[in-house]
Amino acid sequence: MGVTNGVAISGPMHERFDQILTDDALALIADLHRRYEPRRQELLAERERRQERISAGADLDFLPETRNVREDPSWTVAPPAPGITDRRIEITGPTDQKMTINALNSGAKVWLADFEDANTPHWENVIGGQLNLRDALDRRIDFSTPEGKSYALKDDSELATMVVRPRGWHLDEKHILVDGERVAGGLVDFALYLFHCGQRQLDKGKGPYFYLPKLESHLEARLWNDIFVTAQERLGIPRGTIRATVLIETIPAAFEMEEILYELREHSAGLNAGRWDYLFSIIKVHRTRGRRFLLPERNAVTMTAPFMRAYTELLVRTCHKRGAHAIGGMAAFIPSRRDPEVNERALAKVRDDKSRESNDGFDGSWVAHPDLVPVARELFDNVLGDKPNQIDRLRADVSVKAEDLLAVDSTEGAMTEAGLRNNVSVALQYLASWIGGNGAVGIFNLMEDAATAEISRSQIWQWLHNDVTLDDGPRVTAELVDRVIEEELAKIREASGSAFDETLYQNAVELFREVALADEYADFLTLPAYERMP
Repeated sequence: MGVTNGVAISGPMHERFDQILTDDALALIADLHRRYEPRRQELLAERERRQERISAGADLDFLPETRNVREDPSWTVAPPAPGITDRRIEITGPTDQKMTINALNSGAKVWLADFEDANTPHWENVIGGQLNLRDALDRRIDFSTPEGKSYALKDDSELATMVVRPRGWHLDEKHILVDGERVAGGLVDFALYLFHCGQRQLDKGKGPYFYLPKLESHLEARLWNDIFVTAQERLGIPRGTIRATVLIETIPAAFEMEEILYELREHSAGLNAGRWDYLFSIIKVHRTRGRRFLLPERNAVTMTAPFMRAYTELLVRTCHKRGAHAIGGMAAFIPSRRDPEVNERALAKVRDDKSRESNDGFDGSWVAHPDLVPVARELFDNVLGDKPNQIDRLRADVSVKAEDLLAVDSTEGAMTEAGLRNNVSVALQYLASWIGGNGAVGIFNLMEDAATAEISRSQIWQWLHNDVTLDDGPRVTAELVDRVIEEELAKIREASGSAFDETLYQNAVELFREVALADEYADFLTLPAYERMP
């Protein structure tokens, strides 16, 4: 492990990695780390302090100290940037070669190139993904399957706009040290992409655009904004070139939507309703608050639940009030080529979901599979027509109070042994894949990412620690969960046949037990999972 100007790389230098990990790119990472790491650590500590207050009985509320920001009608965010004025359909996925080509070719307006929940942060994925993005912009990327099927990019005019999602503030990158300290994973993802692809995007008439995950406060957004300003100055990129869409996927951030837009206003591209992580956050934040915050099994919680309607309608209202895009949630269904009945039922739900979002005022929405692009686009085309968005639809009829966002106990739905088993099976299958290097996994005809496992293990932890008795009889105990783990693992082993990897699944079981059954709740399962990786 060599050290240059205080930067040490401990990950292996595979072919062409030196093209990404250049001295100048690493110098940018080092500069941003030295300036901003103390603030990151303080903001992470503030998350813990807020959690202590909530666990002690305090309810979240809109901040009195930022009331002037919310009540000031004079400010707006920057107008939509080139390439992201029309965002009616966005596709998400990791940055491997095949996904990079398929997503850019999908017919979606935007591709969310994901270094976060749909990506396992193996060193090879982190740096290899940066190579794939740069190669795509240079039109040097292609992919062939062992069966001989080839993938190549369409004409530039037909490609989706690339928007990169770096890792959240809580995750480190252990393979890059600055002055002996780990660097924030999100800072690595952001800086490497900006350094290598920022000017390339400008040359194509677009720009370096980002999705910011897991924010919990406007102060965390302010940190990103300051990093944007510094990075643009350092690279000689005009201020305001960077644009960022913030995922409102934590319950604390739902109370600071306007403030988050305000902090990022010259760099803002809007907000997104990150529904699955939002459910995870509600469980996580209120895990010790008793039955008031108990949710039914995850498949029973729909976007029509009152607290979810309050969240999405407030998001549209907030964004359009400030001239920003409001982007809807994920349609995770994976079409089946073997079961038309499954397709028919699932596509009907997708159409209902996208029809509701487009009619509620969202300017676009997410899908996980290219086959869903035309399905979702039809619903948004019906509402938008030739307009690029509906930011001018202000939704002044919406009025959401704090208690509306916290009305979790009004949610109808079951808590069953089948739901418990589904949580266990999906989490085990996902974790085995994640540990093995794949963070976007098709399970039971749904494209699952880290939010899936987070909801599954958090719900089991909450049920266990609140003495929940399931609707069909058994009380949730550690012994019951252990038995279900073994039984579901046996089913997975039988269904997988020779493809079953005993080592991966043993690691998955150990990790799942650690984060679902322990007395102390782990804030993110990806933290202990990452430490298990080389």
